[in-house]
Amino acid sequence: MVQCGSSASVVRSSGARGRLQYGQTTGLDRLIRRLFAFASVALVTFWGAAGFAADNATVPPHAGGTLNFGIATDTAIIDPSITGNSITALIARNVVDSLVGQAEDNRFTPWLAESWEVNEDNTRYVFHLRQGVTFSDGTPLDAAAVKYNFDRILDPKTTSSYARSLLGPVDSIAAPDERTIVMTYRQRFAPLLQGLSLPYLGIQSPAYLRKAGSTTNTIVGSGPFVLDSFTKGSGSRLSRRADYNWGPGYATHSGPAHLDAIVFKYLPEASVRLGALNSGQLQAIDEVPPANFRSVQANDQLQVVTRENPGINSSLFLNTSKGPFEDVRVRRAFQSAVDVAAAVKAAYFGTIRPADNILSPTTLDYDPAIASEWGLDLGKANQLLDEAGWTQKDSAGIRGKDGRRLTLHFVYDSAAVSASDVTLVQAVQFSVKKAGFDLVLDPVDAGGLVARLSASDYDVVSFYVVSFYYVRAEPDILRTVFHSAYIPPKGANAARVDSLDAKLNEAVGASGEARQRLYGEIQRQIIGEAYAVPLYVAAYRLAATRNLHGISWATNAKPNLYDASLAQSSLAR
Repeated sequence: MVQCGSSASVVRSSGARGRLQYGQTTGLDRLIRRLFAFASVALVTFWGAAGFAADNATVPPHAGGTLNFGIATDTAIIDPSITGNSITALIARNVVDSLVGQAEDNRFTPWLAESWEVNEDNTRYVFHLRQGVTFSDGTPLDAAAVKYNFDRILDPKTTSSYARSLLGPVDSIAAPDERTIVMTYRQRFAPLLQGLSLPYLGIQSPAYLRKAGSTTNTIVGSGPFVLDSFTKGSGSRLSRRADYNWGPGYATHSGPAHLDAIVFKYLPEASVRLGALNSGQLQAIDEVPPANFRSVQANDQLQVVTRENPGINSSLFLNTSKGPFEDVRVRRAFQSAVDVAAAVKAAYFGTIRPADNILSPTTLDYDPAIASEWGLDLGKANQLLDEAGWTQKDSAGIRGKDGRRLTLHFVYDSAAVSASDVTLVQAVQFSVKKAGFDLVLDPVDAGGLVARLSASDYDVVSFYVVSFYYVRAEPDILRTVFHSAYIPPKGANAARVDSLDAKLNEAVGASGEARQRLYGEIQRQIIGEAYAVPLYVAAYRLAATRNLHGISWATNAKPNLYDASLAQSSLAR
């Protein structure tokens, strides 16, 4: 076995025939690193953003202080195993540890597992756990605890739809001794390590879970911080765990976190967040208002970083199971009628870029060639609608057929959208009207959205204007969003398609050129069949005082705060 930290690069050895071990370098590893390095360079060049991580080697960390962090969106659930919400992931990452870590260059590193082996066909994974790890309630984190967590996630009663999708088609989970976990699969499953690195599969205390009537408001993990409180609509407070000594392999230090505490404050009004940052009440905020982005960049007291999300781009998903969008010609016409570039510019003032594919460029196996296969073409839109029989027009220019108007309902949670999101959809509404579509904005509350999705009572929804915030650098994210197993209410397949199932199932176990080919075909089919209209490459926009140092980035484009510290001037406030 190649031990953690080994520099060995031998792919096969007589003692490890037919399996890959941690520390070994494969062609796929090299491809991942090259792709991520290219995407990261392109991102920094595109936005001209300076990163926090660049100062890690030159600014010594200071111990102590409270990081007050203003967040624009809320979450109703703090337990990452039962939601796909990105704010939950941001907060919970500090409270729960993962079996493996994933560095910014996509390397997998030790964490709770100090080593692991994977067989050649990705159907058997063996993890060897660190000794001496405990949860904050004092109970040990051993193999039995890991097995309990994964069994709980796989139990349909837990309703862990996203976390369960990350575990994949598990056949069995065994804990043959206190430090060993063995996971076997019914079919090839290559993306497991990437899924295990996310907070959604973070390990929680079984002692706590067995006693908890509900995990909506609390979590108990083994991470560097303890969740002191969480209040929906207000925020969370976390305090440093003094005995923490098992951070991820990508971290720049070991031992307890530098910060004494982190306070996440829910501040939905952009002007309030920005004002609190400028006044020193906050040291960091997310979702820098697009209209203020340039002025924040110009402020020498602040630093700002834009980090593009991997995974599914912000998109409009078209309900293929009912109404006008049952007809692929109408879907293609709608897709061709959307002026994506103009809508994104109107809403975000050039601070984020329009999407050219369903996947973000920072996602492995993203196919840049698809950009040339679709786009604004009103002539094409009109021709397709004529062919589909929507030839009548009323005085407002809205098309009709057999006495019906071409009306489409865009359903969204009014409490979960920003002003920029609304501007974006209004721009789309204006754009598609030129082809004769009547796009009606249909705001509901969170419960109403869930009900409408479950009942298929919508024509259009948006990935980032609903509570599905699934962000991964792994193209298997497409399975979560386009496989029939995840049609609402079971998941995020809002297009309600089943035509991609076979390819998605095959791709999840494929490797090398076969994997790249399959994911290319899937992306091409999503765009070609107009299951979705990609809008923009979602990005995490972080602004902070220049006294905040040591932030690195998770592969889901969220800041890691374990290495973060506040300089002396901030501690003196």
